[in-house]
Amino acid sequence: MYIDTHAHLNYEDKYGDMAAFLSDIAAAGVDTVINVGWNLDSSALAAKMAEDKSAESAANAPALYFAAGFHPSNLSDFREGDYGRIADLLSSPKGVAVGEIGLDYHYDGTDETAQKRAFCEQLELADSLGLPFIIHSRDAAADTLQILKDNRAKLAHGGVMHCFSGSPETAKEYLKLGLYISFAGPVTFKNARRLDEVAKIVPADRILAETDSPYLAPEPLRGTLNTPKNVVRVYEKLAILRGEEPAALAAQIHKNARALFFKLKG
Repeated sequence: MYIDTHAHLNYEDKYGDMAAFLSDIAAAGVDTVINVGWNLDSSALAAKMAEDKSAESAANAPALYFAAGFHPSNLSDFREGDYGRIADLLSSPKGVAVGEIGLDYHYDGTDETAQKRAFCEQLELADSLGLPFIIHSRDAAADTLQILKDNRAKLAHGGVMHCFSGSPETAKEYLKLGLYISFAGPVTFKNARRLDEVAKIVPADRILAETDSPYLAPEPLRGTLNTPKNVVRVYEKLAILRGEEPAALAAQIHKNARALFFKLKG
C-alpha cells in the first residue's frame, strides 16, 4: 500500500464527486493521503475533510490527514491572529504538520523580506506545537538553507523538503539538518537527471513520496490533472533508480511517514 505525503485535495472545484474520487484513489492502492493547506481557508477545509467521519469510515477511501499553514505565495491572505487559528486547527488528532511553508522567489515583485519573516514565524509555530513542518522552496535554495541553519534549534520535530527539485549537494545539506527529502512527479520526467542522482543518495530512512496534486502529473500523464493515485508512478520510478523492489520501498516510505508525521497510526 502507498502513502501520498503531500496533495491538495482541498480544491473543491477540481476533482468532481469526492466520494468517487476517494474510491478511485483507494482502488489504486493508496491507503493514506496528507492534505496540505496554503492559507487559513484551505487549511480549514483540509481539516474538515480529514475529520469527516463518513469518509473515514468508508471502506473504499484512503485515510486522510492534514497540514495547515501559509504558503509563501499566499501571504496576502494572512490576517492578524491567523497563526493562532492555524494552531487551533492543528490541535486535531488528524493535524500532522505545519505547512506548506517556505520561500518562493519565482515571480516578479516577490516580497522576499515578508516571506522570510513568515517562514521563520511558522518554523517557530511548528516547534511550539511539537509538530514537523513541510517546506516549499522554489528559486530560493540558498535563503531556505540559511534560514534553516539559523533556526536549527527549532528543527527538533523534523521536517520535509517537499517536491524536492535541487541538486545532490543541496540535498546533502538538508539531510545534515535531519530533514526528509520528498519526491513528486518531476522525478519521472525525462530530463530529470539531477533528481535521478538525488534519488539514489537519499538514505532509506529519509525518503518520502508525494504527488503535489493537482499539479505535476508524472510521466506519461504529464500535463493532465494529477491525483494521489498517480503516486504509484513516483514509487515505481524511485524503485528503479534505487535498485529496490517497489513493495519494499512503499513499506519503507510508510515507516518514514509514521516517524515524521508522528500522529499517523497503523
